[in-house]
Amino acid sequence: METMGRHVISELWGCDFEKLNDIDYIERVFVDAALKSGAEVREVAFHKFAPQGVSGVVIISESHLTIHSFPEHGYASIDVYTCGDLNPNVAANYIADALNAEIRENMELPRGMGPVSVKKSEVSAI
Repeated sequence: METMGRHVISELWGCDFEKLNDIDYIERVFVDAALKSGAEVREVAFHKFAPQGVSGVVIISESHLTIHSFPEHGYASIDVYTCGDLNPNVAANYIADALNAEIRENMELPRGMGPVSVKKSEVSAI
């Protein structure tokens, strides 16, 4: 069965503090990443936190790109979700390179393939 979309969750470690904390830089990188993947950019919204960190989203016709940055840890969590023929790894890898990530973990999930079976975990009091 074909998927409706591809979702890349990217864990980026060892990123440049200044880049992770620069809202204008991150916004440019995310828009450029979307365009490099062949996406059509619809809307852009980013927020700068005090004392540091940036969160944001680029809405594309094919879905979205998001970031939550933690400059003090050199960490960024990235989501790139695309529908159609676009490869989300193009954008995810562009972002990782632009943030000078020393370590990157990309996990790709097919989306829209039917119901997902999730194991329920037990929660116990300590």
